[in-house]
Amino acid sequence: MKKVISAVMIAAFVVSAGVAFAATVKCTVDTVEGDKVTMTCKDASDLEAGAEVKVKTSKKKAIEGC
Repeated sequence: MKKVISAVMIAAFVVSAGVAFAATVKCTVDTVEGDKVTMTCKDASDLEAGAEVKVKTSKKKAIEGC
């Protein structure tokens, strides 16, 4: 019984690990006009027109001093 449960757990991990990968593309924003954003990307070969993308902004750390 323990071997069956272990085999099922390993199979679930392998399947979920293969699905979790996503493309990462580094871009810079060129223009913003209302809801329309134009970006220039280094390697956009993984992207296609109409695909949903998730955009994360870079956070700048505050510089504190006396």
